[in-house]
Amino acid sequence: MTAFPEPARTLWTVYADSRRRPRRIHALGVEHRAALLRLTGSPPEVAPERESRDAYVRRLDDMIYVCPWETRLRSWLAFERFRDEQVAGVAAAFVPPPAAERATGDFEQWKRSGKPLRPHILTSTWHVPLDWFVPFAREERCLMLGTPGTGYRKPDTSEEHAEPPVAGQGSATAAPARTLIYVTAMGEARRRVADALPVVRANLGDGTGEVYLLSAGRLDTLGRWLGGFHPRSLVELDYGGLVHLLDDRTLSTDESVAEVAVALTGMRRGEAELTVAMYKRLLARWRPVRALEAAN
Repeated sequence: MTAFPEPARTLWTVYADSRRRPRRIHALGVEHRAALLRLTGSPPEVAPERESRDAYVRRLDDMIYVCPWETRLRSWLAFERFRDEQVAGVAAAFVPPPAAERATGDFEQWKRSGKPLRPHILTSTWHVPLDWFVPFAREERCLMLGTPGTGYRKPDTSEEHAEPPVAGQGSATAAPARTLIYVTAMGEARRRVADALPVVRANLGDGTGEVYLLSAGRLDTLGRWLGGFHPRSLVELDYGGLVHLLDDRTLSTDESVAEVAVALTGMRRGEAELTVAMYKRLLARWRPVRALEAAN
């Protein structure tokens, strides 16, 4: 919380104590429904007219951590990526040119105003980029599989206090939830990325490479993004809506973070067979998920 200047610090402090804000277990659904309402309108609304006043909140020991949703900024950035990746005709089929031009004009005005372009949240569709696993360690995982009695798995003690109980419930961990989240300290995340970068560059080159492979270029971009935040921040990797595409067994046996760490160890030691074996396991897990993007 101390990273925010006034008056934002006071506003977020009040927000964190509010009983009306969306709780963590419901927040993703709230974001998703709002986005669908905008995009299924006529004409579709690429980005909300005003920036979101919501945030993800985490409490740990005596510290409050706040991650603003920044829905408007993230929507603009996502729309830019979408238009860059699609041919003009396909993009126009989803968002008519007048709506697209209006969104682009609003974003250009935002840029000219000098407001920040670095979001607190990075988003990827249909997969988790392999470089996003680098900042974390296997033991930093929190897995929740549905409700009690249906494969529910209680999070570690350190996670139970990440969010206060939902109003009207005895415990936040009793609420229906299906999540897979990694949480680490910012210092650890930066150190791991910094340690991995020269190894990846020496073994895989300095480019961006295939989107589903480790890349020195993307890892460097991630490191610079992490470097823009308060050194006492927390970093989270949230599987988000992907948990609804994967069954309990797949989530329980997902060792992507550990496999990336072993692959990096293999690179450092020059053990090519070990590195290739880990890569094959990672690709076998994530290629089918990515393929759903083009499923009919």
